[in-house]
Amino acid sequence: MKIALVQHDIVWEDKDANFARLEPMIAAAAAAGARVALLTETFSTGFSMDTSVIGEPVGGPSSSFLAAAARTHGMWVGGSCPEVAEGETLPFNTFVLAGPDGTVHRYRKIHPFTYGGEDRAFQGGNSFVTVEIEGLRVSLFVCYDLRFADEWWSVARATDAYFVVANWPEVRRLHWQSLVQARAIENQAYVVACNRVGSGGGLDYAGDSRIVDPLGEVLASAARTEAIVIAEVTPEHVAATRDRFRFLQDRRTG
Repeated sequence: MKIALVQHDIVWEDKDANFARLEPMIAAAAAAGARVALLTETFSTGFSMDTSVIGEPVGGPSSSFLAAAARTHGMWVGGSCPEVAEGETLPFNTFVLAGPDGTVHRYRKIHPFTYGGEDRAFQGGNSFVTVEIEGLRVSLFVCYDLRFADEWWSVARATDAYFVVANWPEVRRLHWQSLVQARAIENQAYVVACNRVGSGGGLDYAGDSRIVDPLGEVLASAARTEAIVIAEVTPEHVAATRDRFRFLQDRRTG
């Protein structure tokens, strides 16, 4: 299947402005034949810690935007947004993946980014999420999760492709590039990684969104400008790679 990364700038804390700029980009991804379009982490607000301003209920405007886009374009659409669960005070940084048939999956970012104060503004999730999309087994992660290899390992055998959405700053650009490629190589799976561009909250972002195959080859990428990055992924390539190089079987756990 074709997967599209919508590498985009974000208008700080202005959801309506971001919905307006993203809709034509999602439409362009659909027109190019993509079955999945991934936006970034906190795609509708930027990586703001002012949760009194950006927080929204589960099923609020940001996730509703994703679900509507999925229905309209007959594809899967995903990105993360700040959702406050019923009875809670702090939001989760929630990766919402919406399907064309109305299906919605939610992964709550397990690792709030302490260095950036996310741990004081958001609470962390505690469950992995792996779903099947048209025969492709997909595990969901958000930004800082990329640094915790053991958790990616724990779902590797049930995963063909890892989807990760991010607001990863340019100052640690090399870390992003290296970790995305490393997670693909060590788990023999695709890593489909969408990062923002532009500036927000005092930080600059280079993008470097990329789709990396199970052998670590970068199939498609873009940097610094808004772009739609598309590549073809197949579960058969994952299976063939793992059969030829039986590295996962040699991994010791526990």
